[in-house]
Amino acid sequence: MATPEFIRDLRNSIGRQLLWLPGVTAVVFDDEGRVLLGKRADTGGWSVIGGIPEPGEQPAETAVREVYEETAVRVVPEGVVLVEAMPPTRYPNGDICQFMDVTLRCRAIGGRARVNDDESLEVGWFAMDALPELDTYALTRIRRAVAAGPTWFHGMEDED
Repeated sequence: MATPEFIRDLRNSIGRQLLWLPGVTAVVFDDEGRVLLGKRADTGGWSVIGGIPEPGEQPAETAVREVYEETAVRVVPEGVVLVEAMPPTRYPNGDICQFMDVTLRCRAIGGRARVNDDESLEVGWFAMDALPELDTYALTRIRRAVAAGPTWFHGMEDED
């Protein structure tokens, strides 16, 4: 993932210490119920599409921008799937970040899925019964987006 300029500027002041950041994930479905995934250039694994909002950018705007930048697909956000503080991540260069992820369910309205920047090796549509290997992060978001239930908040699960 390309580091936004405003974060590089912050890193010049704070060094490698923990940086708390917003993140937006888009779980995109087409009219056939397939989900849009990208094979990440940084990890080589398949995942849902996401990124960091620009300063002042609204989460829905971030979802629309990131999906188009990475896949050339146009989307409309339809709802908030979940909001979750992620555990801190230490990057190979020593930087530490922690993200507050807002995941949005989105509907594709145009464009043709293709690699549209240097963040993805491949992009494609996948039927729910033919998903590639995905990590827990992506699977959780897809599962909750398919359920189309109320917004999920970590720690607020029903006690059955």
